[in-house]
Amino acid sequence: MFTPNLDSSRVAIIGPGRLGTAFAYKFGRDNKRVAIYYHDAEVCKAINRDHLNPLHLTEDLAKRLGGMDNVPRLSTKVYATNDLGHIIENNDFIILAITMNRMPEMLNYLKPMIDRKAGETCLISPIKGLISDERSKELITPSQLVNNSLFNLKHKYQIVCIGGPFFDMDIALGNPVCLTVAGPKSIANVIREDLLKFNRKELNSYFNFDVVGVEACGALKNVVANIKGLSDSLQLGDSIPGTIFARSGVEIRSLSRLMGGGFQAFHSQAGVGDMYVTVSSLASKNYRYGKYFYELYTGNPIETNLRVLEKIDGTPEGPNTIRNVRKYLEKKNMYSPLFSCAYQIFNEAGPKSEIKEKIIHACQYDKRNKEYIDQFSRVMYRILPNRWYRRDKSWFD
Repeated sequence: MFTPNLDSSRVAIIGPGRLGTAFAYKFGRDNKRVAIYYHDAEVCKAINRDHLNPLHLTEDLAKRLGGMDNVPRLSTKVYATNDLGHIIENNDFIILAITMNRMPEMLNYLKPMIDRKAGETCLISPIKGLISDERSKELITPSQLVNNSLFNLKHKYQIVCIGGPFFDMDIALGNPVCLTVAGPKSIANVIREDLLKFNRKELNSYFNFDVVGVEACGALKNVVANIKGLSDSLQLGDSIPGTIFARSGVEIRSLSRLMGGGFQAFHSQAGVGDMYVTVSSLASKNYRYGKYFYELYTGNPIETNLRVLEKIDGTPEGPNTIRNVRKYLEKKNMYSPLFSCAYQIFNEAGPKSEIKEKIIHACQYDKRNKEYIDQFSRVMYRILPNRWYRRDKSWFD
């Protein structure tokens, strides 16, 4: 891709959810032309008429700012449309602000449009979820899904991911945020310099080469936030959260490595930085999900899930991610006590009294009793990076 030809004066956002709306506020303040795509024409009319999102973020902004009259309006350069072809044809930078489970269908729509487009397209993914690939049954990240779906159009697009730590509310209000931009260095630098860096006190970014590692960390920390939100309601004391944080890091690093990422991503701001804020703040949808899940638990996780989602604006990615992770753990025979515990709690029926014991057991009874990777395992990780991992049962069992 010849990146200098890309027009950074305009940007498109597919999906007017909380994060898509937040980016619309940000780019509008930067005096960019912002096109928001949504399939519902009536919602688009409301956004264009009121310069507010009638579905997401606006009510929470009103609560934060002391009333609807104090909620900032979207820039007059921001407009909404239900014409997806217009979005693709007229914008070189397109932010995919949708949930992971909607991505395959959306990519099917985008593929012929990107193919017909005269110029190139840069797809930007802030999505923090994982999905099971239909063909290989492997666990894949958003960028891997895009590349699999658009594999015969590699000369027409590039994909870049945006990692945390960030919350939609902070981006919308212009609070200081520092993102991670991961992807091919040339296009990542164009995004950092020409698209994002207009007011460094609002938003700045670092570059990371490990796309899959950044995406894996961004998705898996949501599962940890589900666990942490729930465990904070269990009166387990002030010590065990440190163990949950540390031991989940072991599982995230192992899964990230197995999916094609590196260990280093977890030690970056897109790893521990993003996880720290997500597991410790009510601003996190996934933290609130875990907290509400325990409060509203009926013994039936499906029924409880529906009741919890009614209380949350937006879609927490953690619950869907853990279901896909569980399939992968079983396929790979991988030992992952905290993620297995999360799947059991949020998907398998049982009495509320057992939840506490499941959390304690996952933290305190890990059968791997070393906190470090010994020298032999370090060598084997280098020789067999996709074979040497935390197996549930050894090859000899």
